[in-house]
Amino acid sequence: MEWQSALLLLVGGLIFLMALGLPVVFAFIAINLIGAYVFMGGEVGIMQMARNSAEAITSFSLIPIPLFVLMGEVLFHTGLAYKAITAIERLIKRIPGRLSIVSVLGGTAFATLSGSSIANTAMMGSSLLPDMLKRGYHPSIAMGPIMAVGGIAMLIPPSALAVTLGSLAGISIGELLIGGIIPGILMGVAVLMYVMIRCSRNPDLAPADDGDVSLSTWQRWRPFCVYVLPLSGIFVAVVGSLLAGWAEPTESAAFGAVAATLAALCYRCLSMEALSKSLMETAKVSVMILFVLVASTTFSQLLSFSGATNGLLKVITGWELTPLMVVLGMLLVLLVLGCFADQISMIMITLPFFMPLVASLGIDPIWIGVLFLVAMEISFLTPPFGLLLIVMQGVAPPGIRLTQVYQAAVPFLLLQMLILALVVALPWLATGLPSLMN
Repeated sequence: MEWQSALLLLVGGLIFLMALGLPVVFAFIAINLIGAYVFMGGEVGIMQMARNSAEAITSFSLIPIPLFVLMGEVLFHTGLAYKAITAIERLIKRIPGRLSIVSVLGGTAFATLSGSSIANTAMMGSSLLPDMLKRGYHPSIAMGPIMAVGGIAMLIPPSALAVTLGSLAGISIGELLIGGIIPGILMGVAVLMYVMIRCSRNPDLAPADDGDVSLSTWQRWRPFCVYVLPLSGIFVAVVGSLLAGWAEPTESAAFGAVAATLAALCYRCLSMEALSKSLMETAKVSVMILFVLVASTTFSQLLSFSGATNGLLKVITGWELTPLMVVLGMLLVLLVLGCFADQISMIMITLPFFMPLVASLGIDPIWIGVLFLVAMEISFLTPPFGLLLIVMQGVAPPGIRLTQVYQAAVPFLLLQMLILALVVALPWLATGLPSLMN
């Protein structure tokens, strides 16, 4: 079979099954079974596919996924993350858009501990948004910052999606985790500056709010010292051990999960109910990701075995495009896909084609990996199906319409595009910190 026919069968069949409404993972598994039977020798090919699938999920490098997820779930379900955000809220006073600033700083702080964009947005939205709207904040300046910083959890360690991307793309997981730190910080700073400038120039967006002025200086700082500083130590230890080369991603993830659990125990927040919920949610997320790994790895192998990857590679390289043009083309594909697909689907669909192209053109895999993460973060806010838009609609008060959520996301979507352009123009923003690990 010619490579064009193989590509049409595999990709066309995948699109057809997804169009029928079959979940993405099961669509991949179904087309993998067909591909294995056609291209790998019938029943023998299906047996080989089963063996390859088992090997794909028994890699030691995948252990950080459940550990990072557990770390965030423990902090979320025990209420420690909420206490840290409350401590930040008490500390900030006499600043335009005070609660919006709290949402940015608190959301960024939780992102460094949870690695879950959905949990970040859901918690900040449910805890801060009703109070902000009640005090007269405009919906755009109330919802926008919460959604914008929610996506930062994908960039800053601990990020389970970065581990998944690194595993599937063959990129160093430790370097990819570290590479997302500077773009993540830039994203947080950009959102913070935008909120402060916008609220200063238009006070009607956020009413004057000095916080509780009756509190003494120590009463303001005490919760920060009790909750925020110790929990920040977990992030510093996880990232510091990776950056210094003292620990591999698996070891740092294990430390983070144990430290989060011990912290909850020391603060007397760790009930059996909270631990049970944390473990159950960790199992759900981990199983989903492992299914993705199995399906995507096998699909990549079939594309290679059938000759579709090499054939497509020859066509694209024959166009004599520069590496930058190829990178911009890949980012455009990701941004368009982000309007309709979730992040896991984007990884599964694009990596089997993108990574061989990246290798053939000699593009820095860390740089392209961080660009992928930033592009997927942007997809969280792209209408009509951006995941954080839907989460925000779910936690917002009944009077908030989906169109208002879209409008709130637009300025922050443009800010994220600006950060993506910066990382494209200045690759060292992504590769600078990882280079210190070597």
